[in-house]
Amino acid sequence: MTDSPSGAEIDVTPLHMRKALGRFASGVTIVTTAEFEDEAAVHGMTANAFTSVSLDPPLVLVSIANRAKMNERIKETGKYGVSILAGDQEPLSLHFAGAAHEPDLVRFVWRKEVPLLEGALVHLACTVVDSYPAGDHTLHIGRVEQLWYDNGHPLVFYTGSFRALELLGRDEHRGF
Repeated sequence: MTDSPSGAEIDVTPLHMRKALGRFASGVTIVTTAEFEDEAAVHGMTANAFTSVSLDPPLVLVSIANRAKMNERIKETGKYGVSILAGDQEPLSLHFAGAAHEPDLVRFVWRKEVPLLEGALVHLACTVVDSYPAGDHTLHIGRVEQLWYDNGHPLVFYTGSFRALELLGRDEHRGF
């Protein structure tokens, strides 16, 4: 189960960070941007480094590798979209991660001049309000200008694999 004896200290390296943080289950998102409402101009990438920042004002954050083309595209356009994927959208995740080439599966919905993936559980159209360098990544904080969501089962990522979400107890909406 682990790469070291139970309780043993592990060196903090990029590989061990990836393995440790991979044990934090997350949803899977596709971050997209485009300069024009033109599917040929869309740039997208799979990302699980996404989080809510604030409800009022409505802010979210995506963490993008400095070397990723998406980082420059977000800086150029000043906007991005976040599509939180449904459980049956694993092929789209692989496509936008560069692990598969499935362009025929890609269908966009445009909201506030931002491309979002058709069939996703959530669409967030965001305008960048701040960007912060953070090591080998840049944190782009976006104000949610428009949102849309639906019910369904999410695509979940854990320890480098896609997983299904098992609901414990009754399936109802609960707040924290």
